[in-house]
Amino acid sequence: MQIERNRTTPHSSQFLQERPGSVSRADSFSIDLATVLCVIVRTVIPFHVDFRAGASLYEQIVYAAKKAMICGQLRAGDTFPSVRSLSKELKINPNTAHKVVTHLITAGLLETRPGIGTVVSTLPDATSTERTQLLGHEIEQLVVEAKKLGIGLDDMFASISAHWKRLGGGSRHESEREGRSGR
Repeated sequence: MQIERNRTTPHSSQFLQERPGSVSRADSFSIDLATVLCVIVRTVIPFHVDFRAGASLYEQIVYAAKKAMICGQLRAGDTFPSVRSLSKELKINPNTAHKVVTHLITAGLLETRPGIGTVVSTLPDATSTERTQLLGHEIEQLVVEAKKLGIGLDDMFASISAHWKRLGGGSRHESEREGRSGR
C-alpha cells in the first residue's frame, strides 16, 4: 500500500511529502502507544503452575489456585482470571479453564459478582472435623504413596511439618487450638 500525503501547517506553507511505505512520526507514536497499552492490559495469572507430565492439567491448576489462596497470594475479594485469560496465559484448552473455574466456584472458593467478575470468596469458619474431612482423599493418597516408598510415619510427620512451616506456619484455627490446650 502506498501512502503519499501532503500536509500543510497553519504556520507555514511547507509541504511534507512521505515516501511510499514510510510512517510519519505521529503514526509511529500511535503504533508504539498501542503496543504499550496491549502490554499493560495483558492479564497475568496470580499464581504459578508447575505442569508435570502424567498429571491432569485441570487438577494441577486447581491445586495451584488453592495453594495461592492458602498462602495468601490470593485473598478474599481479589479478582480471579477469566476463563479466556486462564486459557490464553496457561496455554490450555478453554474447556479445561472453564472446568477449573467451575470447580472452584462449586467448592465455594470463588464467587461471581455482577460487573466485577469472578473473585476469591470469603470462606466461612468450619469445625476442625469438617476441615480435616475436606482433605480425606488427599491424605489417603499421601499415605499410600508414603507406604509404597517405604517412608515411616515419623519421617512423614517431619516432612509435613517442614512443608507446613515453609508455607507460612500456623493458622488462626491452630492458634485457637493451642490456646485451649495450654501449649
